[in-house]
Amino acid sequence: MSNFNTLLFGIYPYIAIAICIVGCWIRFDREPYTWKAHSSQMLSNKGMRIASICFHVGVIFILLGHFVGLLLPEAIYHYFISTADKQLLAMVSGGFFGIICLIGLVMLIHRRLTNDRVRANSSKSDIFILFLLLVQLLLGLLTIAVSSQHMDGSVMVQLANWAQSIVTFQGFEAAAYIANVNIIYKLHVFVGMTMILVFPFTRLVHIISMPIWYFGRKYQVVRQR
Repeated sequence: MSNFNTLLFGIYPYIAIAICIVGCWIRFDREPYTWKAHSSQMLSNKGMRIASICFHVGVIFILLGHFVGLLLPEAIYHYFISTADKQLLAMVSGGFFGIICLIGLVMLIHRRLTNDRVRANSSKSDIFILFLLLVQLLLGLLTIAVSSQHMDGSVMVQLANWAQSIVTFQGFEAAAYIANVNIIYKLHVFVGMTMILVFPFTRLVHIISMPIWYFGRKYQVVRQR
């Protein structure tokens, strides 16, 4: 196993996660008013609804699928499904929601680049993160084509072992698991880690700001009669 592979897939994930955690903490503490999605819907609502729905529905199901698929141990899911069937399920569901997400994302990028008002109010990080998401999504869809060449689920097990080794702080073992997989998978993992690294510096921070106290708050009296 090369040192470069160890650096990218055994050490880099921890660098990305550390920068993400510290960066989010500093930004929330020092610049709380920038902690938002910077919605541009008020500038132009044309095409926004369908694009936003497609993108968010797609990305939510994709993230849930990755979370369950990568972190659920074999010993648990083998009670319900075989490794090969799990891979087929991941390919079908991932392809379906990936295409939905791609449609929404392309619409959002087109809107941001071609609408003068939206473009004028867009930062470089807004455009950068949209294209980084596009690259990651396309890589994810390409992995489906690569996966069709080995339907036994063996590579999916390797990728799951990598993810589970990372979360259990076994970086060198994680790098070994991913050393021999196809370059498409490696690029997908690398871009994913890079998205975690740049997360605190983009509008993506709104993902972890769920208004959990909203439903339990007291009514606000705006005007008394």
